[in-house]
Amino acid sequence: MVLGTLVACQCNKEAKSSFLNYTSEKLDSTAIIGYSEMAVKMKWTGAMVSDPDYTIWGASPIEGPDGKIHVFAARWKEIKIRPAWYKTCEIAHYVADHPEGEYKYLETVATGSGIEGAWDRYAPHNPEIKKIGDYYALIYIANTDYNKPPFPANQRIGLLYSKSLNGPWVKAGKDGLIIDVPSEPNHWTYDFRMKGSDNPSITIVGDKIIAYYKVTKLLEDGSIVSVYTYASSDKIEGPYTISEKPLMENNCYIEDATSFSYKNKHYLLTCDNNHDVSGLVTGGVLWESTDGVSFSHDKVSIGWRPVKQHYKEYDSEIANYIHPPYESKFERPKVLMQNNQPSYFFAPSKTNVYGDERMGCYILKIDQLEN
Repeated sequence: MVLGTLVACQCNKEAKSSFLNYTSEKLDSTAIIGYSEMAVKMKWTGAMVSDPDYTIWGASPIEGPDGKIHVFAARWKEIKIRPAWYKTCEIAHYVADHPEGEYKYLETVATGSGIEGAWDRYAPHNPEIKKIGDYYALIYIANTDYNKPPFPANQRIGLLYSKSLNGPWVKAGKDGLIIDVPSEPNHWTYDFRMKGSDNPSITIVGDKIIAYYKVTKLLEDGSIVSVYTYASSDKIEGPYTISEKPLMENNCYIEDATSFSYKNKHYLLTCDNNHDVSGLVTGGVLWESTDGVSFSHDKVSIGWRPVKQHYKEYDSEIANYIHPPYESKFERPKVLMQNNQPSYFFAPSKTNVYGDERMGCYILKIDQLEN
């Protein structure tokens, strides 16, 4: 990707504002694209939950038929992130009466199977919960051996489903695995040299169930890029057919995509690790599509700003930088939809802004949208 392409994406100040490009005003000096309305209207509310016994990481919210907010979160007992997230992580179910909490632990939904050779022997992680038809789908990753090969080569994507947010949960297919690594030499990802699949998100596009996910490519010069693709199915339990092409032409490093649909458009919200797309160090990117299976760099905007810009009381002397690189940034973003529009943004950070010893997941309210 070239910088000229990104500059060409900038929002025209004279153009009518939209959800995707709400403002082109430079709220951050390094920004090279416009801002989404969502990014501009996020307001800090606090941490999702504080648990002295667990590190809470990516947390996926959904409003249940009981009117409560149910969150499915990755968590582990260790304070450090490695190797905990790919060795001892589990997926836990929390519930609250209101999006801003107070969240209470309900049950642990998924743990490593412990079965030697199984794709999910260790550490269910990266959960996302969505309502798909009559079912709730919980998509996630796990790995067969946290020691080797190194991630992401040891990761695969699985799915649990249930008619109730309270279970019982059924593994899709034979053992829950829905997206494996293609074995056909003519598949476009076959020569990526870093086999694996991760960062899943699931949604409905038309009459198809779409599971977006990331594959990682090691280039000849040693640099790494991530490429998003998808697998589709007619029914929640599968089988899922892997796409014969990527979602977008991409030469940068994006990850942690979450998906949502709003006003007949489909969106991916991703991290922008090397700030190639947005220009913002520790910022996020919102991608827009009309068909849900093709995204391009001329339909992007800033999805969120650096933590310090959203949390006005941020104090570098108080913040606890728990895991390198020591910078305050959101990861694993998720969006709570209410009344068919984005209402809250959930995202963890390796920095605890309140100075506590564990990383936490934070919640930002998205004020009423205009577009």
